[in-house]
Amino acid sequence: MRLYFFKVKKQVTNIHHFKQQALQWACSFDAVCYLDSNSFTDPYSKFDALIAIGVKSEITVNAGNAFEQLAQFRAANPGWIVGFFGYDLKNEVEELTSANIDEVGFPDLHFFSPMHLITIKGNEIEILSDDVAYIFENIEQQGVHPIKTSTKINLQGRFSKGEYLSAVEQIQSHITRGDIYVTNFCQEFFAENAEIDPLGVFLRLNTISPNPFAAFFKWKGNYILSASPERFLAKRGNKLISQPIKGTAKRGQTQQEDEAIKQQLRNHAKELQENVMIVDLVRNDLTRSAKEGTVKTEELFGIYSFNQLHQMISTVVCEIRDEISVIEAVKNTFPMGSMTGAPKISAMRLMEQYERSKRGVYSGAIGYFSPDNDFDFNVVIRTLLYNSAKKYLSFQAGSAITYHANAEQEYAECLLKAKAILEVLDQQIT
Repeated sequence: MRLYFFKVKKQVTNIHHFKQQALQWACSFDAVCYLDSNSFTDPYSKFDALIAIGVKSEITVNAGNAFEQLAQFRAANPGWIVGFFGYDLKNEVEELTSANIDEVGFPDLHFFSPMHLITIKGNEIEILSDDVAYIFENIEQQGVHPIKTSTKINLQGRFSKGEYLSAVEQIQSHITRGDIYVTNFCQEFFAENAEIDPLGVFLRLNTISPNPFAAFFKWKGNYILSASPERFLAKRGNKLISQPIKGTAKRGQTQQEDEAIKQQLRNHAKELQENVMIVDLVRNDLTRSAKEGTVKTEELFGIYSFNQLHQMISTVVCEIRDEISVIEAVKNTFPMGSMTGAPKISAMRLMEQYERSKRGVYSGAIGYFSPDNDFDFNVVIRTLLYNSAKKYLSFQAGSAITYHANAEQEYAECLLKAKAILEVLDQQIT
């Protein structure tokens, strides 16, 4: 099957300018997926950025038999496909339900095979399309999109601070009883009648908080604007890679203070406990797809610095069994352990009782499957969701609750994780 008529490579001097022009042109289509590593070095990345534009074919489904339908869609579209998995696919993977409100209204799963695809590595771009000249001409005509923020946002929270603190204490009572060991408790912040320029907001977010798994996703009138620092799952050849984040600290005002904070994070008992519990969970998830004896932790408690904060990241890998398909590999580990807790099913079930919004795309994953059947998906965190028809804007923030967690500190951690988004929206939460 011939997937594209032309494949053209070209050197570009100002790659940052080209990415903005290309993304601006791409937004004239109903469907766009833009993935940007923001120049972070990563041994498992195939390219620095990807832009998938326009729809040749697509699939949009909710939990039920979504993974099975995606497998059929993948078989019919063996080239590049891009899309997202929503968190509530957990209801298909396990015997779970979701009854909380969902004002954003995104589907649980959406993928499309693009009409045009651009990949960027260094200063070299590669375009796959049946009309490369048309793409170059249109991109070169684009100006630089203004970086704008909303002028009409009234941000609200599903929890007051007091309600959040009370909920954390109640969750800890479950930990004391032995129902769970650790969980990720999330809260939604939202704005109704919100008017924003999605591309302008994303460009500013990506400037303020340039993270290695950033994503801009347009699905008709719906937008995902993500500054994610976390990889959920990637496949490279016969190797699966998961890099859960557990452990967060603010950036210092000086280099000396910054190094002291990193050292504190490296030795913080609660953060280490959180990380190792989730690493164990991820190791267990990977065994469902792994050749026997191949699951291993490549890096434990790695400290990585981003513009807004420091994160503790571990890397868990395995060799995938020959009979496991790429769709099965994702399903076997979904949702990601860093956003659930342990034991995984108990934690997910409990959070449905205490959280007040469906997570939807938040806590899900955005990424791609490539023609060689490799894939790479992020964790949808540090992310704005926008339904332009309803003018509904939403983002969520969460933190790990353990026996030793301090509710005030967990609330502060949620705000720290939301810092870049709040700055982009010119909002404050206390």
